[in-house]
Amino acid sequence: MTPSTALRRKESFGSRLFTVVNSLLLILIALICLLPFVNVIASSFASTQEVVAKKFILFPTTFSLDAYKYILSTPTIFKGLGVSIGITVVGTIVSMILTALMAYGLSRRYLYGRGFVNFIVVFSMLFSGGMIPTFLVVKSLGLIDSYWSLILPVAINAFNLIIMRNFFQALPDALEESAKIDGCNDFGVFFKIMLPLALPSIATISLFYAVAYWNTYMNAILYMTDSTKWPIQVLLRQIVIVSSGMQAEGTSVDVVPPAQTIKMAVIVIATVPMLIAYPFVQKHFVKGALLGSVKG
Repeated sequence: MTPSTALRRKESFGSRLFTVVNSLLLILIALICLLPFVNVIASSFASTQEVVAKKFILFPTTFSLDAYKYILSTPTIFKGLGVSIGITVVGTIVSMILTALMAYGLSRRYLYGRGFVNFIVVFSMLFSGGMIPTFLVVKSLGLIDSYWSLILPVAINAFNLIIMRNFFQALPDALEESAKIDGCNDFGVFFKIMLPLALPSIATISLFYAVAYWNTYMNAILYMTDSTKWPIQVLLRQIVIVSSGMQAEGTSVDVVPPAQTIKMAVIVIATVPMLIAYPFVQKHFVKGALLGSVKG
């Protein structure tokens, strides 16, 4: 056996060993991340006695829908769900339009004042006006108790904008030059050339925005005084308060299951819609995030 053959075999064994260890480590990490969520789902379907008796449940021995019946018995829950869906859909569309237009403009090196605007965008990531100044601006614009108060103040996220700007910067300048030679103006280049190429980045950032809008809570507390306009997250918080024996506005129920079961069901209801949406953009997720981060 020659030294080179022995070295190749040794390297091959080391490579296989690394693959096995790496796979086991990744499986362990996946289980650590997955088991708590499985416990949440199982506990939400467990009976009162089982939740009280067990601290950790992977599969309920006695199946019960009491927690979900309790949550769905609240008259405003379906309206709150509709409000959240509407805010998520409209907000994501508005945010993507504004983010894509601004990101494309800032990605063009010939844009006058581009460096100063980019500085302001980065500066806004580090420093903000704060809660009270933002509230005063929203109030002065007459957006209190308006659904737009949950969309316009957060319409453009600086981090998402930078990712999409970097994505556009990574595209060859020759694409724009060729399109303009063929007679396209700036809008034609953007809508016909750049946007189709940016679909992975758009899918990724749309998911970021959708999750943020779906989880809208603090802005709704600040700007929505009418409880009939609350999104699902605020209503779920009210339900948890009621299940804990406290008084909350906008809820009316007669029988209260254990608070722990209610909390688990609330987590499931608040999380599952995004988990359902994720597989549809998952194939674009890694590609879009990486392509938007390799070039600054």
